[in-house]
Amino acid sequence: SEIFGHKTGAFTDAIKDKKGMMEVADGGTLFLDEIGEMDIELQAKFLRVLETDEFIKVGDTKSTRVDVRIIAATNAHLEEDMKSGKFRKDLFFRLNAFIIHLPPLRDRSEDIILLAEYYLKVFAKKATYPVESMSKRFIELLTCYDWPGNIRELKNVMERAVILATTSELPADSLPLEIQNPTLSPETRYEFNLDSIEKFHIQRALKYTHGNKVRAAKLLGIGLTTLYRKIDDYNLHPEYYEIEY
Repeated sequence: SEIFGHKTGAFTDAIKDKKGMMEVADGGTLFLDEIGEMDIELQAKFLRVLETDEFIKVGDTKSTRVDVRIIAATNAHLEEDMKSGKFRKDLFFRLNAFIIHLPPLRDRSEDIILLAEYYLKVFAKKATYPVESMSKRFIELLTCYDWPGNIRELKNVMERAVILATTSELPADSLPLEIQNPTLSPETRYEFNLDSIEKFHIQRALKYTHGNKVRAAKLLGIGLTTLYRKIDDYNLHPEYYEIEY
């Protein structure tokens, strides 16, 4: 229904005609992300559309013709999926007109800072503190890290740094410990360091409640006195988050 559309009455909730993505993209481009996750039965129907340029909507009796360019992406190994029967060989070769291999972020270090600068601008718009740039050491650490999580990981790191920002320039210590010091053992990395996790979590709660400590304490499941003590312990002054007057 989402890809091909449906007619009124085709199923219980089909109260009106709906165009599918194929029809909406007619004359343009349809991008299919994670094509490897497509159900095997849908793969057969989709292949038929690619070969005939037409399809039948759910509940319809006549075909709809389209002219659509398909771009598909996946991080799966489709060759292995074809061997196991999870992905159709004929669909793979039909889509496989041109391959664009996107290397992992660690293999294109020149893109790291460009992406970091972009995400800095995106998250700075939402920040309570005016963040404008990254320190030299911050940039050096970004380029030295191997980014196993690729762009999604970089995006999350930049959002975290902006949330923690207390100056207009992002300092190196706003990065997770595994980026600040890649040689640290897993037990001392950010994910396992309870103080770092607690400080970050409290700060997010305060930002979410716009500085309302009573609401933040309830969200965190702790007493108001405990929250005040932790704010002092972690040096979380009001400039770290918005204040609700």
